[in-house]
Amino acid sequence: MEPAGGRRAGSGPARRSPGVIARRLSGALVVLAVLVFLFFLPWWVLLAGGTAWPSPIEITGGVLFAAALVAFPVSMALGHGRRQWDAAARTGDTILGVIWVLFAWSAIGGVLRLALAAAGVSGPTVARSVAVAVAVVAVALLVWGYTEAMRLPRVRRVEVTLPRLGPGLDGTRVVVLADTHYGPIDRARWSARVVDAVNALEPDIVCHAGDIADGSIAKRREQAAPLGRVRPRLARVYVTGNHEYLGEAQGWLDEMARLGWESLHNRHVVVERGGDRLVLAGVDDRTAASSGLAGHRADLPRALAEVTPDLPVLLVAHQPKQVAQAVAAGVDLQVSGHTHGGQIWPFHYLVRVDQPVVQGLSRHGERTQLYTSRGAGYWGPPFRIFAPSEISLLVLRSAA
Repeated sequence: MEPAGGRRAGSGPARRSPGVIARRLSGALVVLAVLVFLFFLPWWVLLAGGTAWPSPIEITGGVLFAAALVAFPVSMALGHGRRQWDAAARTGDTILGVIWVLFAWSAIGGVLRLALAAAGVSGPTVARSVAVAVAVVAVALLVWGYTEAMRLPRVRRVEVTLPRLGPGLDGTRVVVLADTHYGPIDRARWSARVVDAVNALEPDIVCHAGDIADGSIAKRREQAAPLGRVRPRLARVYVTGNHEYLGEAQGWLDEMARLGWESLHNRHVVVERGGDRLVLAGVDDRTAASSGLAGHRADLPRALAEVTPDLPVLLVAHQPKQVAQAVAAGVDLQVSGHTHGGQIWPFHYLVRVDQPVVQGLSRHGERTQLYTSRGAGYWGPPFRIFAPSEISLLVLRSAA
C-alpha cells in the first residue's frame, strides 16, 4: 500500500525525469549567459577594450564588476524570493537599474568606437574618451532617473470622446492610478502626496489599474493606507495586476475593499449623473488563471453579465493586451497600466514586443479606445529614464 503522497514508503524523494532536468539546466545556462553578457559589455567598454588604463583602475573596476555580478542574483533571490528581505531587494533592484543603463550606453559607445575605427580614428585615447563619456552619461541619467522615480507624478490630462456617453455624463473626470508598486523603499509619505494630488483634481471616478504593491499586505499596509482618503464624487474602483498574483491577490482585493474601494473582481458597478449611466467594469489580470487561486481569472463576460447593451462601458484591465477581449465585447474605453511607459530607456522597445501599446490613448476596432498609463510608481530599479510617471486625468466627452 502506498502512502498518501503517492510514493512507496522508504522510496525517498521522487526522481525528476532526465528531460525535466535538461530543460531546467538549459534554462539556467541561458539566464547565466544573459547575466554575464549584461555585465561583460560595460566592463569591456569602460575598462578592458583597449583603454589601457593604469593597473589600479583596471583592477579596482574589475573587482567592482565581479562583486556586482555575484551580489545581483544573491540579493534578488533574498529580496524577492521566499525571504522577502527589503534591504536585499533594494540592493538587487539598484544593481539591475545601474547595469541596465551602463549596458545600454556601453552598447552605444561600442558602436561609436566601431564607427570611429572605420574612419581611421582609434587607439587608447579614443577608447578612454568613449569610456569616460559613457560613464558620465550613465551617472547623470541615473541621478536624474532616481529623482524622477521618487517625485510626485505629473498630471497628464486627456479628453476622450465616447459617442455612446449620455450628455448628463459629459465632462466626467476619471483619474487613473496604476502601478503604485509600494515596495522595499518606504514611500508612505509619497503615497499621501499622491492621494492629495488626486483629490485636488476633483475626480468623479478614480480607477486603480493594478500592481498596487510588491510584498505582503502586512509589510505594505502603511504605504497603501492613504488610498483610503481618495474622495471621488461617484466611485473608486480597483482591479488586480500581475504583481498581485506573485503574492496575496485576494488579500489585496479584501484590503482595498476595507479601504472603501469597489474591488472589481470580474464584476461591474453602474454610476449615474444627469439621468445618464456609465458601466464601470473590471477584470482580473490575464495572469490570474495560472496563479492557482480558485475563482481568479480574467472573465469579461462575467464582468459584463446583465449589463444593458446600450450603456457605455469603461473597463479597467491591468494589461493593455487585454484590449482584444474588450474589442470583442464592444467596450467603449479600457484603462490600463502595466507598461510603465518602458520605465528605463530603451526598455520600451521590449515592452512593445509584448504589448500593443506602451502609453497614451489609442483606438482598437470601430468602437473601443484604450488609455495606457505610464503608472505612478516604478517596479524594481528605483529609476525612471525618459518615461515619466503620471497621474492620468481623463475627461470624458459625449458626442452629443
